[in-house]
Amino acid sequence: MKDFIRFLKRFARPYAGTLALSIFFNLLNGLMTVFSFAFIIPILQVIFGLERGEYSFRPWTSGDPVDTITNNFYYYTGHIIDTQGASKALAWLGFIFIVMTLLKVMTGYFSEYFTIPMRNGVVRDIRNAMYSKILSLPIGYFSGERKGDIMARMSGDVTEVEASVMSSLHALFRYPILIVIYLATMIAVSWRLTIFVFVLLPVMGWVMGKVGKKLKAQSLRTMQIGGQILATIEESLGGLRIIKAFNAERQMDTRFRTETLSYVKSANAMLRRQALAHPMSEFLGTIAVIVVLWFGGTLILSGSSAIDAASFIFYMTIFYSIINPAKDLSKTGYTVSKGMAALARIDKILDAENPIKNPEKPKELPSGQESPAIEFRDVTFSYDGDQRVVLDHINLAVPSGKTVAIVGQSGSGKSTLVDLIPRFYDVTGGQVLVKGRDVREVKVCDLRGLMGNVNQEAILFNDTFRNNIAFGCDNATQADIERAAKIANAHDFIMSTPDGYDTMLGDRGCRLSGGERQRISIARSILKNPDILILDEATSALDNESERLVQEALDRLMRDRTTIVIAHRLSTIVNADFICVMREGKIVEKGSHAELMALGGDYARLRALSS
Repeated sequence: MKDFIRFLKRFARPYAGTLALSIFFNLLNGLMTVFSFAFIIPILQVIFGLERGEYSFRPWTSGDPVDTITNNFYYYTGHIIDTQGASKALAWLGFIFIVMTLLKVMTGYFSEYFTIPMRNGVVRDIRNAMYSKILSLPIGYFSGERKGDIMARMSGDVTEVEASVMSSLHALFRYPILIVIYLATMIAVSWRLTIFVFVLLPVMGWVMGKVGKKLKAQSLRTMQIGGQILATIEESLGGLRIIKAFNAERQMDTRFRTETLSYVKSANAMLRRQALAHPMSEFLGTIAVIVVLWFGGTLILSGSSAIDAASFIFYMTIFYSIINPAKDLSKTGYTVSKGMAALARIDKILDAENPIKNPEKPKELPSGQESPAIEFRDVTFSYDGDQRVVLDHINLAVPSGKTVAIVGQSGSGKSTLVDLIPRFYDVTGGQVLVKGRDVREVKVCDLRGLMGNVNQEAILFNDTFRNNIAFGCDNATQADIERAAKIANAHDFIMSTPDGYDTMLGDRGCRLSGGERQRISIARSILKNPDILILDEATSALDNESERLVQEALDRLMRDRTTIVIAHRLSTIVNADFICVMREGKIVEKGSHAELMALGGDYARLRALSS
């Protein structure tokens, strides 16, 4: 219950108005239900002659209002029987009962009517909050998570919250209100009998709570396995070419079958425990009814004046009516336990700490061409507090408007070094400065707004050429998009497609060749017109013809910009203003192409290996 209250405080607060209206109509519905059942007493006492007392009319303002209303009701009913007959009186009582039933069902409808916007709105808010959180989390967070499991939380777990917690929300507010109203009515009719209810119902609730607590743990286990299954599917689709190339179909099939078998076993245990809710609640409810029936019958048979026969029948009707809400509430408790388990997995993302934060008092980046544009001052870095140092006391200044190439063996720290500039990660020690400002002293969006990225893998979206090129540039015109495409050597092949700039690219741009995807990526950076350009292996995966076209586009893009180039193909960086050679997280050589070749060190050796 504590988790559920916390959930309501977090997500239901914007819907407090509709929640209040739902509670109000639930109260009316409970009262209408009691009043409807109360007609059992006059029908039995007056119509069927169980009790025919003499009643005289009282002024409506005299004495106890409840007693006055009851007296006058019996008076008018008796008068109708005496003057028009019992059949006419029964017809009037039936009409009143129909009206009260209409009021009861209408209030019941409105109690749920006002819950629906909150139910759907909260689910929408959870999805929006999760997506916003995923976009805000640093790249390092996802290196320790399985993408398929994150997708399972955003889809399956949110759906579980919708199907369990939110679908049960109406019941969670309705049934407690009904139970309280029924209990108050039972106390008013016979407090002695109600003592049994106060003893028996908490016992039923305790038993149900014990089973429901175990159900939550089992549900969490089932959802975790479900996340693993989705992760395996995602990995298999992404790596299908490798699976087939290595004849690993049987290995992956065995792995998947093992996971689905674990899921079935866990789901069977969870659903069997959930299925226990109804028979257990029905059995415990029957015990309670029999105990109350025995005690109330004993009071009547003994001639006690504590309760008469008609009131006892009314009491048993109310008591039996309380059994169904109690049973449904216990079943709802099971369902909510499943939803809380899903919410716990969702909270793992929503409560994740984001170390990349904006400063409390951000500083403005200078608007001019500062020199150096980028500077690394005694920078050290390791991932997640790992003892292995990835970057070891890096000192490097990149002059404004110059092109700096970074080369070295795989694992030497090249990509990690440039990832520190836009704050994809924060340094462990030292400083990274852009235009003389520590990157941690400026807003993240301002910092990244200065930069354009072209990576080895061109990341495109399943959208049109136009929207992929204009990605992140809301005010770009068609003329701007075409100019960027022409500079990137992309305009001609775009226009050769059936719909030109409105042609869909497919998933990750699968309808394009590697060179075409890279030129669209370059056009996107050209349109952004960044001050600082980061090229990470932008041509390493291309054939010679595609590389030539892409390199021409890159040369145009790099003109008059501060550029950092990471390259394995050393032939593409011979014209860089200077080159840094990295080895095991350190810069071991600096200089121009000619100077490094003359030095005969690591660069000359790498150059010889690449030729």
